Amino acid sequence: MKEWTTQASIRQLREITETVDAWLEGFGCPMKAQIQIDLAVDELFSNIANYAYAPASGDVTVRLEFDAAARTVSVTFIDRGIPFDPLQKADPDVSLSAEDRKVGGLGIFLVKRTMDGMEYRREADCNILTIRKKI
Repeated sequence: MKEWTTQASIRQLREITETVDAWLEGFGCPMKAQIQIDLAVDELFSNIANYAYAPASGDVTVRLEFDAAARTVSVTFIDRGIPFDPLQKADPDVSLSAEDRKVGGLGIFLVKRTMDGMEYRREADCNILTIRKKI
C-alpha cells in the first residue's frame, strides 16, 4: 500500500498521475488499464480539487493498494470537503447529441464504465471514494 496527502489543487494532478503510473508499472499493469486508471484519477481528483472545498481549499489523501491474488488495483481518495456521492448522480443520456445533453456528468459516467468497481462512503466527515480495476 502507498498513501500520501496533498493539497486538493489542480497543480498537484501531474505529480499524482506520475506517482500512480510509476506504482502501476511496478505491477506490470497493461497500458490499456493504465490509461483507463489515469483518466479516472484525473477526473476524480479534478472534481475534488475544483468542487470539494470551493471556494476555500483543503487536502486530499490518495491511497493505492494492490491485491496480488486478484490482480486488482484500488485507488482511494479521501477528502473532508462537502459531502458528494458521485454514484448518486444520474448518468447522462449518451444517446443525445453533445448539443442536446446537459453539461456535466460525462466524466463520472466514463469512470463508472471503465472501472471494475467504484464505491463511495461518508465516514468521520470524510468523502471516501474508491475505484478498482483488474489488471
